[in-house]
Amino acid sequence: MPACLAAAFAIIDGVASGKDPLRLGIHVTVYVALYVATLFVFAGMLVWLLGYPTAAMGATLLSAVFANWLALRIYEDRHLVDIGLWLNRRSAENLVLGLAGGVGSAALVLAPALLVGAAHLTPTPADQPTVGGIIFVSILLAAGSVGEELLFRGYGFQELLAAVGPWATVVPVGILFALLHGANPGATWFSTANTAGFGILFGYAYLRSRDLWLPMGLHFGWNFTLPLFGVNVSGLRMKVTGYEMSWTAGSLWSGGEYGPEASILTSVVLIALFVYLRKAPVRRQVSPLTDPPAGGEVCDATPSSPS
Repeated sequence: MPACLAAAFAIIDGVASGKDPLRLGIHVTVYVALYVATLFVFAGMLVWLLGYPTAAMGATLLSAVFANWLALRIYEDRHLVDIGLWLNRRSAENLVLGLAGGVGSAALVLAPALLVGAAHLTPTPADQPTVGGIIFVSILLAAGSVGEELLFRGYGFQELLAAVGPWATVVPVGILFALLHGANPGATWFSTANTAGFGILFGYAYLRSRDLWLPMGLHFGWNFTLPLFGVNVSGLRMKVTGYEMSWTAGSLWSGGEYGPEASILTSVVLIALFVYLRKAPVRRQVSPLTDPPAGGEVCDATPSSPS
């Protein structure tokens, strides 16, 4: 980071110290500003090169990585992994638990409708699946899921968590997560309510694990499974299997154009997913941002790989 830029942020930050609300506000505001400024640059470039929604998901990931990296360097003198991206056995176990919960909950929403005849799979000959297409969509969905978790459960979230406590952070950030999906195609008040539920769920997942692998696994597992059934993901169509799910039930059950995230079935499964997270053998890790050392001394808080 250029010395002049670091000095400028240090001067701004120097007006407050400790857990002063002004200091917290400065940190979070700079973090958001870094994301928005970077998104403005990357989105324009990637839309021109790749088109939408590829550009949107790619720009979200790149901007979230940059904002977290620079905020950590400016204010904490730490590395990107310290927001909960450690590579160890606990991380792998939490990622698997997240993927299982995301895939299982999506299947639990959609499979019963197929079994009871409330929906059926209809071939779409114009959308024949290819290995390359499946890989591309998987990478795209992974980029979107990881980018959103870095943004919403990364540095800003963790700063707020340490300063104002769990639910004063998790609930408002979850609602913000939902509101920013409100511009997606087919969004309704019901989709916004369910998306807020997911945002709060992902925040709760971070509370349990203190890493980002568990919420990223949940997020990607859900997003990856929906296109396999031929339904929209947050109003966006991902053509993967050559089939689409056609409902005989109404939009209250199907979610309409937005997809299952606007369905009452998802509302019920969200409750089950909270119970799953509560009971799952999540491996809690040490977070240097939300679990500061006693006495405030600086130490290497990156957890070692447990046996």
